[in-house]
Amino acid sequence: MALARTLSMALLGVEGHPVEVEAHLGSGQAALTLVGLPDTALREARDRIRAAVANSGETWPDCQITVSLSPASLPKRGSGFDLAIAAAVLGADGAVPLESVHDCVFLAELGLDGRTRPVEGVLPAVLAAVRGGHTTFAVARENAAEARLVPDVEVIAVRSLTELFARLRGEAPPQEDLFEDEPPPRPERDADRAPRPDLADVLGQPVARRAVEIAAAGGHHLMMVGPPGTGKSLLAERLPTVLPPLSRQEAVEVTAVHSVAGTLSRREPLISVPPYSAPHHTATRVAMVGGGSTGIRPGCVSRAHRGVLFLDEAPEFQRSVLDSLRQPLESGAVTVDRAQGTVTFPARFQLCMAANPCPCARPGPACTCPPPQRRRYLARLSGPLLDRVDLKIELQPVTRGELLADQPFAETSEQVAERVAQARERSAKRFEGTPWRANAQVPGAELRRRFPVPEAARSILASAMERGEISARGVDRSLRVAWTLADLAGRGAPEPEDTAMAFALWSGRYP
Repeated sequence: MALARTLSMALLGVEGHPVEVEAHLGSGQAALTLVGLPDTALREARDRIRAAVANSGETWPDCQITVSLSPASLPKRGSGFDLAIAAAVLGADGAVPLESVHDCVFLAELGLDGRTRPVEGVLPAVLAAVRGGHTTFAVARENAAEARLVPDVEVIAVRSLTELFARLRGEAPPQEDLFEDEPPPRPERDADRAPRPDLADVLGQPVARRAVEIAAAGGHHLMMVGPPGTGKSLLAERLPTVLPPLSRQEAVEVTAVHSVAGTLSRREPLISVPPYSAPHHTATRVAMVGGGSTGIRPGCVSRAHRGVLFLDEAPEFQRSVLDSLRQPLESGAVTVDRAQGTVTFPARFQLCMAANPCPCARPGPACTCPPPQRRRYLARLSGPLLDRVDLKIELQPVTRGELLADQPFAETSEQVAERVAQARERSAKRFEGTPWRANAQVPGAELRRRFPVPEAARSILASAMERGEISARGVDRSLRVAWTLADLAGRGAPEPEDTAMAFALWSGRYP
């Protein structure tokens, strides 16, 4: 009888894939059949869409309806296809003009009363559709700000099916749907006025504050060991405050991951500051790297993309969870293989770990743990994992006098961030024309070939390697830290003091 086509998007990880939604109205017993590898939530769309159309004042076709989602080999999950299916069915029935639905991408869930509801993953879906040549999108009002993060697209933000069909017919939307796309500004709360964490709050730990600055300037991973109350968690929380703000491209990458994860703010969708993720030590491997039984979702390492992943009480994490970090630490991405398919998530994060020196965590003479027990406790962190950590420092308890004496020398996050930004500019200028922007990102082979360190500075690491005190990977990581120290000092190349300090930081012997 009639055929209509609309467009929607399916997500595999953070990659969007176009889906053509075809609706065919034929003779036979009235029913709606969905084909094209839909999941359970999508199969339930039949009853949901029928009720939404009827409650929107439209007539549901009384015939055999076949809806095909192609390509058929691509898994389709979730309720984001509701709007596209409804538009295709009504287009095939002649209720809306066919030309108005052919070139539009529909992304929204429908309620039984016909209202549209937001869905996850709108930003990566819009980005993928734009790469495919599509520029017009119909989304729920709550997703409009997220969709408009992509430039040069037309976003039709609708509150209900009634409003959508009125717009497709060129009619005026219902009065109840005529309100601003953007919600009114919310009143300022006390929590909104709370000051941001500041590095100057951590007193009595000048070496640790310096390590945080070095980590931020070069994108290095950091390990802190010390008894409770020495400021490990405070330092980790303040590491993002001295990192440079995200570029537009980085912000879109991070926002796309959080959009798929469902953690994106509807009012301020663009994430422009480095994210901070601090999972509990009971987190599973799936929670850390991503996965799931119904759909593959990003884990903590991906939600920390371009930001900081903090593991407090790191030895308390399961050994398999910690070892699962080794791949993303090297490659900046994590690949999840499941029966539903293989998905790759971005995961270029800075790892920050904190640990007590022993199980009892009592400082100094109060500790009752024998040396073998202390060694076994920290041995839960495998050698290959620690080998990938550039900076290792030990924090000691401080006295009241040390706190007061350090107060005039504690710099704010703003002051430290300015030096970090200058160091990043120097490294970015050195890496101009390459895919790297921070010292920690440069592969070891390229580091030695394209950015050689003077022989006098390199000899310290060579001697340590001959004594078996450092591995080949440790040499590369120490060289990266040495370059960061040179960038912070404004030097054109690392000097012996830089490589000596880098080796001490890598081995955990500084100061």
